[in-house]
Amino acid sequence: MEGGAYGAGKAGSGVDPVAFLKQPQTILRILCWIFSIVVFASIVNEGYVNKGNNQLYCVFNKNDDACNYGISIGITAFFICILYITLDFYFPQLSSIKDRKRVVMADLGLSGIWTFLWFVSFCFLANQWQYTPSENLPLNQGADAARAAVAFSFFSILSWGYLSLLAFDKFKNIGFIEDVQRLVLQSSPSSPV
Repeated sequence: MEGGAYGAGKAGSGVDPVAFLKQPQTILRILCWIFSIVVFASIVNEGYVNKGNNQLYCVFNKNDDACNYGISIGITAFFICILYITLDFYFPQLSSIKDRKRVVMADLGLSGIWTFLWFVSFCFLANQWQYTPSENLPLNQGADAARAAVAFSFFSILSWGYLSLLAFDKFKNIGFIEDVQRLVLQSSPSSPV
């Protein structure tokens, strides 16, 4: 892709799906999407157990807040990944520099926030899992799902953190390109003297 405003090629240019899928940012977003599915699906599927009665208990130390937080973060990250994969696909077709700048800045902010939220999720789930007594899990029911949720919360910290770095690099390079373009336009002679 040729260098253009905010890392995009020329506005209105066609998008090559194979080249799009090979971009590191796209690969990371797909990984984040998969990690979010693993976190919320493992908690929804096996994150609740019952002990002889009809009431379900969260496998994370019977703390429903831990299960609810993991599910909420996972589902929200799932939809954010879909949104940004779509935005990344249509990014080269955005003709307004202001719109491109907003997308890059929103990506930077959102990736940073989600890195922090996944860190909180990892700490919260790991802490609650650490204090879960073995008698709360008859036959070790739900233990693998809990471990998967904790592990993939950690992997999500790394992947969202790297997305933040990529967005910051894109924003930094874009700011430099924008400054150079302003300087070139200001230094060009408007009328011969």
